[in-house]
Amino acid sequence: MEKSVIVIVGPTCSGKTDLGINLAQKFGTEIISADSRQIYKYLDIGTAKPSLDELKLVKHHFIDELAPDVNYNISKFEIDSLKICEDLFAKSKIPIVVGGSGLYVNAIVDGIFDTVDTDEEYRKLLHKWRDEHGNEFLYEELQKVDPVSAEKMLPQNWKRVMRALEVFHLSGKPIWKHHEDFERESDIEFLLYGLRWDRKILYSNIELRVDKMIEAGLVEEVKKTLEMGYSKNVNALNTVGYKEIIEFLEDKINLERAIELIKRNTRRFAKRQLTWFRRDERIKWFDVACKSDFDEIANSIYNEISD
Repeated sequence: MEKSVIVIVGPTCSGKTDLGINLAQKFGTEIISADSRQIYKYLDIGTAKPSLDELKLVKHHFIDELAPDVNYNISKFEIDSLKICEDLFAKSKIPIVVGGSGLYVNAIVDGIFDTVDTDEEYRKLLHKWRDEHGNEFLYEELQKVDPVSAEKMLPQNWKRVMRALEVFHLSGKPIWKHHEDFERESDIEFLLYGLRWDRKILYSNIELRVDKMIEAGLVEEVKKTLEMGYSKNVNALNTVGYKEIIEFLEDKINLERAIELIKRNTRRFAKRQLTWFRRDERIKWFDVACKSDFDEIANSIYNEISD
């Protein structure tokens, strides 16, 4: 049996989980979550994890595995996810990767590079800038030298912003160019499929999901996580949905404003995801108008691979 991996991508709220579970049941296989936040325990509502019933239907990897204060990165994900793929290949199963974190998807499909050295003095300078001027200043500096990479990041992801600045400082090339030039040798065939909605419908779906998250207890989830002793500054909570609720809990904004910001920031995140994935010409896109389309899409993918 050839080594093949199905990869389902798309923006947040596009139905990747539904399609992934549908396909996993058809192929009798397991799902690898390529989501940078669903790996953390306790953060269920804000990360839109699969429900307990869905997790019972299909085995998922990288869901609820780490405490929120544990650092996990794409380097570890590449190693861990490829090992799971090999384990599934040994059982004659086709792994299904589901996720909207572009870097995590790239890590498993193409690998990541780590060839550019570090510059401790320059890092000290970057930290000094951050302490004196804040995350936005670093982000603006990155926009000047590497707007392509900056488009895929947020100012609060300051570690990634710093690394991108450091790579450009040391090599004179933007970090995305290093990724593009890097090619990992692999005997695995990755079959990439994307879900694409009309933008107005997608944004409407996002707003509806945010409302449902609030109704499901997102505020209580954030409050409970903080009460467990986890700092608001841990990377896991530096996420759309959590950071806005934290501002509400700190009386910096009211709940109505927090919800408004979550919706706005999620729309912006979805736009960045689409920009990221559209660059990959290997992705076969399916246009989606409603959830009932997933059965047809799943059958199409299943028949294409099974033939």
